[in-house]
Amino acid sequence: MTRRIVARRSPIHGNGVFATAPIKAGDDVVEYKGDRITHAQADKRYGDGGETGHTFLFTLNDSWIVDGNSHGNTARWINHGCDPNCQAVIIEDVPGKDSKSDKVMIEAIRDIAPGEELTYDYGITLDMPHTARLKKIWACRCGSPKCIGTMLKPKRKAA
Repeated sequence: MTRRIVARRSPIHGNGVFATAPIKAGDDVVEYKGDRITHAQADKRYGDGGETGHTFLFTLNDSWIVDGNSHGNTARWINHGCDPNCQAVIIEDVPGKDSKSDKVMIEAIRDIAPGEELTYDYGITLDMPHTARLKKIWACRCGSPKCIGTMLKPKRKAA
């Protein structure tokens, strides 16, 4: 079976993941793998995550996180994009339960040509105020004409 993706240096940031064969819209591309840890374990290992601008953590549900830094795979190198060609889909092992065996699947949302870099919207939410300093730490470098300049999701205003 031919591999459809490969990790290599990226013009967006550090490493990236690139298609080596055509990928069709709706295809599952790769599962985001890593150790399953609790939110408390993630905070202990990495702090609150807001100060580094770099993370391999992926929230599965209210109880569990996938730590791609520990036993992760190629999926951890997929960069953020403001006009992405992929999306992350949580697949619940037992619908409605915070299961440790839930999965994160990266799925193509449009056709992807060989050589094209895979991206998805990280959707990063931080509880702390989005200061200019934090926006700089979490700056987006996707280069898209639709780029909003940050990987942080806008805070919702109180009703």
